[in-house]
Amino acid sequence: MPEGDTVWRAAAKLDRALTGHRLTISDFRVPGYATWDLTGGTVIRTLSRGKHLLTRIDADRAWTLHTHLKMEGSWHVYPEGEKWRRPAEQVRVVLGIQTRKAVGFSLGIVEIVPRQDEAALVAHLGPDLLGPDWDEERALHNLRAEPARPVGQALLDQRNLAGVGNMYMAELCFTSGIHPATPLHLVGDLPRLVRRAKQMLEVNKERAIQTTTGDLRPRERMWVYRRDTSPCRRCETPIRVEMLGEPGRERAAYWCPSCQPADF
Repeated sequence: MPEGDTVWRAAAKLDRALTGHRLTISDFRVPGYATWDLTGGTVIRTLSRGKHLLTRIDADRAWTLHTHLKMEGSWHVYPEGEKWRRPAEQVRVVLGIQTRKAVGFSLGIVEIVPRQDEAALVAHLGPDLLGPDWDEERALHNLRAEPARPVGQALLDQRNLAGVGNMYMAELCFTSGIHPATPLHLVGDLPRLVRRAKQMLEVNKERAIQTTTGDLRPRERMWVYRRDTSPCRRCETPIRVEMLGEPGRERAAYWCPSCQPADF
């Protein structure tokens, strides 16, 4: 699933492409909204909230288009006449203005709600690491509410803090020397971990190629994520991967057994 910085960039791209323009195309290719037509409406803004995208459109009334990329979704912006880079059968939404189109492919969520109901869509989320509402103390309070919970699971729970996905979870645990299954109450410096999470997303939000090592070369960008069986960059111990989490909601966790011992 995309990380919070990926969604932030998607929102910025849509905002630059559409905000302030009237829609000349409004095409929703999902059953619940196939007959909807917002043509003529003005796009007011697109913003991200954690991993959710909110596009505000003023048509006959104030609406919000809520989309979520889930595992395979993406938004592309194409100049008029340019060939789409993904198959047409994957298209879920097309929003067009006079010179360009924004095309949403394989979106996991597509819904349109009255603007006054927008807040309810994301009310369950914790503070957004890249949002104007970021509140470190509230995020720490949320995390500390379940002291026995494994830190990896807690970081992925968007109700605690919004924006961390599998990649950043693995990289945060490694750079903090913490095994991802460590109970939260045994994490020595939780504020430092949360600050590092914000720092990682802030550093990467403006670039399409994410890195936590500072190296943008292929296979050199991450410390442990998707590097199972490869040697640790610090100690050369083979990186391990294992499915961790609640039954039915397991996620792949990557760690170095030497740098992140399971001593709990």
